[in-house]
Amino acid sequence: MVVVNMWLEKLMELMGEDKVIVSQNVKERLSKDYYWYSPVLYEELKEKIADCIMKPTTMDEVKEIVAFAVDHKVPVTIRGAGTGNYGQAIPLKGGIVLDLTMLNRLLEVTDQTVRVQAGMKLGVLEKSLRAQGKELRIFPSTFMTATVGGFLCGGSGGIGSIRWGNLWDQNILGVTVMTVEEEPQIFDVAGEEIEQYIHNYGTTGIVLEAVLPIENRTEWEQHIVSFHTFKEAIKFADELAHIEEVTKRLVSVCEWPIPTHFQGLKEYLQPNKSIVMLELEEKSRELLKQLIQKYAGAIDLTIPASKYHRGLKVSDFTWNHATLWAHKHGENMTYLQARFKVGQIFEQMDAIRGKYGNEVQFHFEYIKIKGEITPASLPVLIYQSKERLYEIIDYFRSVGVEINDPHTYLLGFGGYNLRMEEILQKKKENDPYDLLNPGKIPVKQETRLNK
Repeated sequence: MVVVNMWLEKLMELMGEDKVIVSQNVKERLSKDYYWYSPVLYEELKEKIADCIMKPTTMDEVKEIVAFAVDHKVPVTIRGAGTGNYGQAIPLKGGIVLDLTMLNRLLEVTDQTVRVQAGMKLGVLEKSLRAQGKELRIFPSTFMTATVGGFLCGGSGGIGSIRWGNLWDQNILGVTVMTVEEEPQIFDVAGEEIEQYIHNYGTTGIVLEAVLPIENRTEWEQHIVSFHTFKEAIKFADELAHIEEVTKRLVSVCEWPIPTHFQGLKEYLQPNKSIVMLELEEKSRELLKQLIQKYAGAIDLTIPASKYHRGLKVSDFTWNHATLWAHKHGENMTYLQARFKVGQIFEQMDAIRGKYGNEVQFHFEYIKIKGEITPASLPVLIYQSKERLYEIIDYFRSVGVEINDPHTYLLGFGGYNLRMEEILQKKKENDPYDLLNPGKIPVKQETRLNK
């Protein structure tokens, strides 16, 4: 075996050749995430690749690898399942991709919390909890493959956010973190300091374990409701989202023609109808029927609670799964992350539709932000060029629609009100040599970090 980097030879001597993966195919696969959702990121990141992949099975192995990386000043990029959309897990400067999916144990379940290792899949965790009469509060639409650590460090919200908000809303109670220094330290973090490890692309420390709040299991029915117009669908969804006595896990709205891409739903959907996809507590059925009648809708599909997450799942067509289906079955499709103003949503949509027609197709996810019901938006776009994309972004902003840019890998530029000053200080403390996922901190701030 020919090894180009001297440090790779030494790493193989230390850990054993079988634990240092240098296969080109494996490196290509595990150096990438879902960055290709963005044509802009695809061009910027398609050539980036690690020098090797490592899959530790214990904390001691992680510690040994990290100490080696610090000694040889080798970059380390932490990876879960690679379901992020912004290139979070792509190594910009080579080095080691540290895949934590083998650290996947469920450590403790109490009446109100669960403690797990970072590499555990959220789908496996949710299934285990539901078997014990419990469930998670929030998880992404990719939960069947996404890991706990990947969601915490690269995500924000998802299914359940209509009720519980996003990751910053006390949906993480604790994390166990390892520093990247000569003698790596392991410590627990709780309270407000946890925010310095949320959605930070793994730049401030290596999250090894997490403590999450859990709730009693709810019997969730799934529904797809269709409407003649998108505005009727929005009005229905908005009213339902605000009815507190209806317990909800998902309220997702897609205008036609986005549903034309949903291959697994084609036999159920009516042509030219916008749809609302729901997960509601089983006992809400009668109130739901009354509200559907009010807005002249129709139920296209109901999946009973007895079949929840057994087979077809409506959540597989919500959040950024809607973008995924459009990308796979449409032509040159990408997306934005937007927040419309409550009370001005129709005026803003009319302005955008008047300017761009069906080049922009609307998709909303109802969530809570600081306790307020908010229509977050993931509009699907027909991509023409980077220049056209940013012209559309500028127009959204000109009519008062906030944009979190999903076409950049730079931390903080995608929004989420990250407390960058505190994150930078924590990175300086925990990663003094800037080896963790280098290049993801914006240049100005990176310069200040290294002063």
